[in-house]
Amino acid sequence: MTFAAPVFSLRVLATAALLAVSLSSAHAAIFEDGEARRAILEMRQRVDGLQSSQQRSAEEVRKLGEENAQLRRSLLDLQTQIETLRAEQAKLNGQNEQLLRDVGELQRRQKDIAQGVDERLRQFEPIKVNVDGREFQADPAEKRDFEAALAVFRSGKFSDASVAFAGFVRQYPRSGYVPSARFWLGNAQYATREYKEAIGNFKQMLTDAPTHARAPEAALSIANCQIELKDTRTARKTLEDLIRAYPQSEAAVAAKERLSRLK
Repeated sequence: MTFAAPVFSLRVLATAALLAVSLSSAHAAIFEDGEARRAILEMRQRVDGLQSSQQRSAEEVRKLGEENAQLRRSLLDLQTQIETLRAEQAKLNGQNEQLLRDVGELQRRQKDIAQGVDERLRQFEPIKVNVDGREFQADPAEKRDFEAALAVFRSGKFSDASVAFAGFVRQYPRSGYVPSARFWLGNAQYATREYKEAIGNFKQMLTDAPTHARAPEAALSIANCQIELKDTRTARKTLEDLIRAYPQSEAAVAAKERLSRLK
């Protein structure tokens, strides 16, 4: 459809040329031969020019078509590349989101692990305790085992309490709980009528911690064991020593009362 105008013009010019030839033949008498030839040559040149122009137009149209086709292919390639890049970007976005989730999960796990480690470490870190008026550092395990043994004693299971406190003294020989543990061990043994063993633990407590808050009670308990063993003379001396060593204690008041009955 692009060639309609040039073809039409060419036909018109060709017709005009033929007409001119006819006219030149018919009117040869009017025009001289030289002028007729020049007119014919000019017409031929015009026809040749139109043909060349038509050929150039056709070539240009062909080239434009090829360029248009190439441009379309380039646009299609570019569109494909854009779609590929979009797909890759979406994939990368998805990977980034997954990585963020993974990092968040790792951070949460790391926090949980750190908290768990801290809690486990705290189970082994010494803590400050106050027992029978004495303040000292103790491992959490010591505190737990001592309180467990004391709970058994208070439940009235004296034989089990004796085993628990004896085990505590063996396991924690340097613990600040040891004087109190020996005191309750002696009381558990007294309750189960193991008087000699009780005397040994009470005396060891007095040797290790003579200023302990329960030292007067321990001395009184030694006298009670001796009385149970019918060793009245030794019991009297123990009571007298108690009164001299701890004159302001409640145990000293009880010792005076016991001495009065022993006489």
